[in-house]
Amino acid sequence: MPYIDESPTMSPQLSARGQDSGDGVSPTPTDGLGTGGERDAGKGLEMRKLVLSGFLASEEIYINQLEALLLPMKPLKATATTSQPVLTLQQIETIFYKIQDIYEIHKEFYDSLCPKVQQWDSNITMGHLFQKLASQLGVYKAFVDNYKIALETAEKCSQSNYQFQKISEELKVKGPKDSKESHTSVTMEALLYKPIDRVTRSTLVLHDLLKHTPADHPDYPLLQDALRISQNFLSSINEDIDPRRTAVTTPKGETRQLIKDGFLVELSEGSRKLRHVFLFTDVLLCAKLKKTAVGKHQQYDCKWYVPLADLVFPSPEESEHCPQVHVIPDHELEDMKMKISAIKSEVQKEKANKGQSRAIERLKKKMFENEFWLLLNSPAIPFRIHNRNGKSYLFLLSSDYERSEWREAIQKLQKKDLQAFVLSSVELQVLTGSCFKLRTVHNIPVTSNKDDDESPGLYGFLHVIVHSAKGFKQSANLYCTLEVDSFGYFVSKAKTRVFRDTTEPQWNEEFEIELEGSQSLRILCYEKCYDKTKLNKDNNEIVDKIMGKGQIQLDPQAVQTKNWHMDVIEMNGIKVEFSMKFTSRDMSLKRTPSKKQTGVFGVKISVVTKRERSKVPYIVRQCIEEVEKRGIEEVGIYRISGVATDIQALKAVFDANNKDILVMLSDMDINAIAGTLKLYFRELPEPLLTDRLYPAFMEGIALSDPAAKENCMMHLLRSLPDPNLITFLFLLEHLKRVAEKEPINKMSLHNLATVFGPTLLRPSEGESKGHLTLASDIWSHDVMAQVQVLLYYLQHPPISFTELKRNTLYFSTDV
Repeated sequence: MPYIDESPTMSPQLSARGQDSGDGVSPTPTDGLGTGGERDAGKGLEMRKLVLSGFLASEEIYINQLEALLLPMKPLKATATTSQPVLTLQQIETIFYKIQDIYEIHKEFYDSLCPKVQQWDSNITMGHLFQKLASQLGVYKAFVDNYKIALETAEKCSQSNYQFQKISEELKVKGPKDSKESHTSVTMEALLYKPIDRVTRSTLVLHDLLKHTPADHPDYPLLQDALRISQNFLSSINEDIDPRRTAVTTPKGETRQLIKDGFLVELSEGSRKLRHVFLFTDVLLCAKLKKTAVGKHQQYDCKWYVPLADLVFPSPEESEHCPQVHVIPDHELEDMKMKISAIKSEVQKEKANKGQSRAIERLKKKMFENEFWLLLNSPAIPFRIHNRNGKSYLFLLSSDYERSEWREAIQKLQKKDLQAFVLSSVELQVLTGSCFKLRTVHNIPVTSNKDDDESPGLYGFLHVIVHSAKGFKQSANLYCTLEVDSFGYFVSKAKTRVFRDTTEPQWNEEFEIELEGSQSLRILCYEKCYDKTKLNKDNNEIVDKIMGKGQIQLDPQAVQTKNWHMDVIEMNGIKVEFSMKFTSRDMSLKRTPSKKQTGVFGVKISVVTKRERSKVPYIVRQCIEEVEKRGIEEVGIYRISGVATDIQALKAVFDANNKDILVMLSDMDINAIAGTLKLYFRELPEPLLTDRLYPAFMEGIALSDPAAKENCMMHLLRSLPDPNLITFLFLLEHLKRVAEKEPINKMSLHNLATVFGPTLLRPSEGESKGHLTLASDIWSHDVMAQVQVLLYYLQHPPISFTELKRNTLYFSTDV
């Protein structure tokens, strides 16, 4: 579902498409350890109760929010007819339009649903309640049509009436019945946005209810009808929304448009500062967000501005030497990414276990702090702007692409007939004030600012072959770089060799790029410069000239195919030909049995160990031995990908049982060996921890009682076939030894669980249909549970095969 910004200044974009929202969606799988249809139906009905309980809790919060909004309406109406009204009746009617109706609809719905959930039994029906709720969506249509004018009226009244401003800044919302917090303070603006958000959330819950309602249940057709009405309503709302205004008029009556804005890191007085930079048709304005009290309007503070008529870009050799830029070492940036990933996992765990909202907020705050640090400290590419009247400003960017974008946008505007000017303090105030309304980039680009429903991007591997380029007017020394976005900023991931003195370079080089929540791929084409006079004084590098650049969105549907997808990217008249294929975490773990049973890849582990007369497959023993010999201190071992062709070569040699395996292993890059081991487990026809036990592992890890969890998790290990169990314990001890070297290799138990959890647990394709979530979502409940299962065993004291088999405690399979 697209990002729904909670900030009331944006147009209310709604979506009928949905994925799991935070409203009462439980990650518990719907299958038990057995396979009986009755048990499945029972589990489904139990899941219905879980979904409804969560929704009921959020409905209570929503009703409290509507109550808080209605609370000042009566006293305001009472004063409207007196000699000293706070607001006129017309203003009250506009601001609180349809709120009373919406409140009554939801109060009636809540009062009818609550006893049904509290006195739950499997025959209970409540589809008619949702159908009735959906049939009353016309009230929401009226509310949405009035929403924009309601906001504008509230804002004007706040500016002209101090009493109303005080009321609208701090409305008290009652906490839920079982909450320790009795009240929270929320602005009127934020509360007016809640009904818009609520329709989407209700639609998502209908999706979940349908998913867990048997098709022959009397509720099923009613819920289907309610979902159809809701989706049609959302589609119609989306069509009616006005595009955002982008023009602002200066006091002189000129029209000044916002062309581009974004967050950049400025090096100011020797330290890094995050700025929001706005490029208007005639001026570049650098601002920072003012610190405001909770619930107050955000505002910008102008740090400086340069009229475009006065703006020049000094060439690298002309620019005066700037203060030394402190660059953070790569391993520190990697450490921070790992910390952020671990916190993300904690947040999901808390949500899955219906954790306290305070604990989740604390984790989110920590995540924001870490992501902000990364955003501030990762950029290192200088971008200097000079005011011909004297002052220079220096930004640091993560990507040459971004630097080129800003430079080109400014130069395009400078081709027009621009006049130099000085803004008066009033004009500057008006212009800075307009930034908040006009901005197109609302939030600092960190994932903790994203709505839970926004796509988290792609996690997995992107294979890219850069073939060739055409369209150069004269011979040059040419190369390409590839960039992908990761953790809110772009990073350069690969670089082709330089093709000398040509107009038609033929690179034909393949790269395997690891994606960490990426949504875009950029290709930049450069002319290599060997002229030492073109030295950039900011970083002592010779500046290569960008000949062209292009960006493509990594659409999961388009790139998730087994075949290479060939494409051409056009950039300034230059065409670069490339091919790519993407393997997401889900897709990379699709298990297809090998047609040849003579090899080891894609062949059952029991078949391989029987053939080899071994307890642990030879490929597993050899790869682990080699990693422990020379890769255990390698930074990012098992996380950094090996070269694709090397891994395929090793796969072929192991499959053929070639005599030269050991020689080849000793010569091969260690990341390729680590990649081969992961590939072996990924390609097993069924996961190492088996399809049969997968649902029970998912339910076992979700148990809250430590004793019950221990009993269950150990029982499940005992239930594995011997070859699977022995191989799992062998791998487990190896991963623990790798984690012991964490200070050097930066691979914690959590990092290793993230890499190997899905590899060892992901069900085979036929089994996984009931468990699959979005293929692009690494932080889906399923994947997080797979990571948690492996982490549980990694954190467990040593597990011995003989001890495990001896201690057969009583255990019920009905987890």
